[in-house]
Amino acid sequence: MARRRIGFWYRLAAILVKPPLLLLFRRDWRGMEHIPAEGGFLTAVNHNSYVDPLSYAHFQYNTGRVPRFLAKDSLFGQGFVGRFMRGSGQIPVFRGTTDATEAFRAAVAAVRAGECVAFYPEGTLTRDPALWPMEAKTGVARVALLTGAPVIPVAQWGAHEVLPPYGGRKAPRLFPRRTFRVVAGPPVDLSEFRGKEPTPQVLRAVTDRIMDDVTALLAVLREEAPPARRYVHRPAAAGRAVAAESPSKTAEGSAQ
Repeated sequence: MARRRIGFWYRLAAILVKPPLLLLFRRDWRGMEHIPAEGGFLTAVNHNSYVDPLSYAHFQYNTGRVPRFLAKDSLFGQGFVGRFMRGSGQIPVFRGTTDATEAFRAAVAAVRAGECVAFYPEGTLTRDPALWPMEAKTGVARVALLTGAPVIPVAQWGAHEVLPPYGGRKAPRLFPRRTFRVVAGPPVDLSEFRGKEPTPQVLRAVTDRIMDDVTALLAVLREEAPPARRYVHRPAAAGRAVAAESPSKTAEGSAQ
């Protein structure tokens, strides 16, 4: 399968955004060799700052495989951001509407066409107090099982120092100069789930396996062990931490 062309809108964004990113931030990039050179695939990325899509997009743009993000539909409105989102083929997510399944269909079609679709499986900025990945939604698992495409786990750290999540501070803290750390790992081993009926239990198990790998990579970047249980965010009862199994035992020694 052919790779997706970078295209006008991605190149324009790179011209506008890359110079200030290079000037203002240091980079610690690892694991680019795990990004497939050809064919469709998914990435699963942790999310702890409104700035981190820039650090991840910069990382992956430099691999030559630009991602198609699943993003909330409000970003596709007027102005430059809306024109970029539409022109670069990003995928709108219409939450809580009859159009919500269109994002799923578009993601499947994109992967089958040989493109990369980037998921933030948590669905929003993490609510974990220590910014570890929280329990994720199962959309990434659905697309992975239906397409059979590899899922590349990606962890990032450092953007929260520029603009912390839910911190109430609108102005980014640019100085002292921060380091954006991004690492991609090998494809998540989902072999035991291939061919299985996508029941809620299977989808949850696949999603947790993916997030285990993302969390393990983040533990390497942070040089600390993740919590034993993953935080579960319940919008109707925010602040509750519900039991969720820990990442793999190797990470213990070391979140539609």
